[in-house]
Amino acid sequence: MSIEVGSKLQGKVTGITNFGAFVELEAGKTGLVHISEVADNYVKDIHEHLTVGDTVTVKVINVEKDGKIGLSIKKAKPRPKRPQQRPTRERTETFESKMNRFLKDSEDRLASLKKHTESKRGGRGAKRG
Repeated sequence: MSIEVGSKLQGKVTGITNFGAFVELEAGKTGLVHISEVADNYVKDIHEHLTVGDTVTVKVINVEKDGKIGLSIKKAKPRPKRPQQRPTRERTETFESKMNRFLKDSEDRLASLKKHTESKRGGRGAKRG
């Protein structure tokens, strides 16, 4: 089987660095799994996820012209299917009723705000004494 972008292969971890892990594939070819492609969550220390000699399933994400092979462990894992979204229910509230509710709420908030700020600043209606 040739190494093509998108193919899933088995490989053996042959080396680990700060930035990723080298994985030996078929026919003696070696690819790199970047640290960002090891797991779905943030990986601070790659040694917590991989050790030399581990057999891993990888997905080929790129093959450079100079022969470098980019691999991903997290993309090789099967993704759980998302639950289907339920169809949205029609809203029984009309635009006019929404607008009336909004205007009433706005007026109430504005009246409350005016009441509290005018009494504190000594504006109209404030008691002098």
